[in-house]
Amino acid sequence: MGFFSNLLGRSEDNYEYEAESTENETAGTIPELYSGMKLEVETPEGEEILCGRISGYSEGDATLTLERLPGGLSFKTRQIGTAVTLRGYYENLSQFVMKGTIQESTRLVCRVKDVKMKPFPEQRQNFRLRTNCTAALYLPSDESHSNPEECTLIDISTGGACLESEYLHGEDEVLRLRLKLEDYVPMEFTGEIIRVVEMEPKKFRYGFLFAQLQESEMTDLTRTLYNIQVGNKLPWTRHSQGHW
Repeated sequence: MGFFSNLLGRSEDNYEYEAESTENETAGTIPELYSGMKLEVETPEGEEILCGRISGYSEGDATLTLERLPGGLSFKTRQIGTAVTLRGYYENLSQFVMKGTIQESTRLVCRVKDVKMKPFPEQRQNFRLRTNCTAALYLPSDESHSNPEECTLIDISTGGACLESEYLHGEDEVLRLRLKLEDYVPMEFTGEIIRVVEMEPKKFRYGFLFAQLQESEMTDLTRTLYNIQVGNKLPWTRHSQGHW
């Protein structure tokens, strides 16, 4: 364990990249679903199939219909009866996970039946935005950013990030991560490598745990992640219906 144990005041296991256990969990009630709500559809193993928005939901037979997001490409199709996981997000960026089976799958529409909540570990409920964009790592002493180490940002949350790089780092190594998400201003975070997995020769995946963020940093990052998730380019304010 590194020096972040004292800074964080919480377990460093929050940014491990392992299969999510469902032992000793109880399924909850399906959250309020509304037209236009964005959901990610995955295989039970966590492979993303598609990302769409709700165009219809029948509570009686628990059937959910998804259509493409504005500007989105066609869906990947799956065989009828395939088990899937559906991942969505509340306004506070905590996530809920449902499961069901494919009833209809075309390039334009995905319909899932028998939708119900899937047990999900409490410690995994922090929102993670999947990005697959370019970022850079720096030594803490490199204040001028003169020696960037290019890496790929796989996903990011307010707790940390998942990175891929051809450079090898050890656990407990402290680095600076500089990134830019879409049209938002660049951000930079100090963090610690807490997990290293060799995906293939000369390609390493890292769990990168942020040092405890200042309140302003947390607010800015949360707003950015939320706006990107919902495709919102407007200021982060509530409208009359109560949604952000």
